[in-house]
Amino acid sequence: MERLRIDLGPRGYPILIGPGLLEAAEVMDEAIAARDVLVVTNSVVAPLYLERFTRALRDRRVAPLILPDGERFKTLDTVAGVLDALVERRMNRDVCVAALGGGVIGDLAGFAAACYQRGVDFVQVPTTLLAQVDSSVGGKTGVNHPGGKNLIGAFHQPRAVVSDTDTLRTLPRRELRAGVAEVIKYGLVADPAFLGWIEANLEGLLGLDAGALAHAIRRSCEIKAEIVAEDEREHGRRALLNLGHTFGHAIETAAGYGEWLHGEAVGAGMLMAADLSRRLGWLEDSDVARVRALLQRAGLPLAAPPIGAVQALELMGMDKKVLAGRIRLVLMRRLGSGVVSGDYPPEALVETLRAHFGVTK
Repeated sequence: MERLRIDLGPRGYPILIGPGLLEAAEVMDEAIAARDVLVVTNSVVAPLYLERFTRALRDRRVAPLILPDGERFKTLDTVAGVLDALVERRMNRDVCVAALGGGVIGDLAGFAAACYQRGVDFVQVPTTLLAQVDSSVGGKTGVNHPGGKNLIGAFHQPRAVVSDTDTLRTLPRRELRAGVAEVIKYGLVADPAFLGWIEANLEGLLGLDAGALAHAIRRSCEIKAEIVAEDEREHGRRALLNLGHTFGHAIETAAGYGEWLHGEAVGAGMLMAADLSRRLGWLEDSDVARVRALLQRAGLPLAAPPIGAVQALELMGMDKKVLAGRIRLVLMRRLGSGVVSGDYPPEALVETLRAHFGVTK
């Protein structure tokens, strides 16, 4: 087992990474202090892992809540159902909400934990690569709104993150590729050496090589842990972790939540960010080609839906990084070095949107 720590003082917590952790009672004893546990999972993950996880919780009073699977259920109504379950089971402030699943489960279970009795413990037990390298770490919780992705939520740090790498072996290929997009993000925005490692080891990642997966998860979490410790509530540097997300969220919202996986939309968004960075003179044509080639090798979709530049711009205007009406974007000064900027010619952004989203509508 590998161990990292998010250094947030009294809100700090461990990230535990390794095989077989889901069934390790001693690991769960460290992660969960509460006597009562509400396990929030979904209809895909529950048949695979709920029984094993419950056994590791030993003598605690455990109540499972199995939700339908899919991004379209990441809503306030679903969160209300989690809160109802906590009340119906007469669970108090010493309860722990355990999120067993991917990013959707982690986001909505964490948000319910943030709201219930003004905040109760929760732990992340991520079962997808995307969640293990990104969404389970950092305390962002929330749900979608028809007007935009993740518009409703709260910062609420987990008590621990327990990433059992064995769960990735049951992950559908499409979900695995979507997770690799977030791994690529860390290399593009923060670590050129890691980017080179990803390029050299991509086939190993896609082939579920244990060593490659362990390194990718650890390095991704190391980068995120360092940035979150510096900027917990995204007032500055943490926004770098949203490379590709402003473009990607427009794709997800326009296409209907669940049509594109989050990592797929982020991948297409990173290509747009590279395109705009090139238009600003920060990247060379060869850099953009390198990004495109890596995303293509990962099996990620590169063509955004043809919603038109106008609609894309409207949707991007609801992004959480917008300040004083200005869309701030995560771009790249060079590969491996990101920057958050609203200081770009508007026409350059429009050119990028037209090139990728089309000019209709």
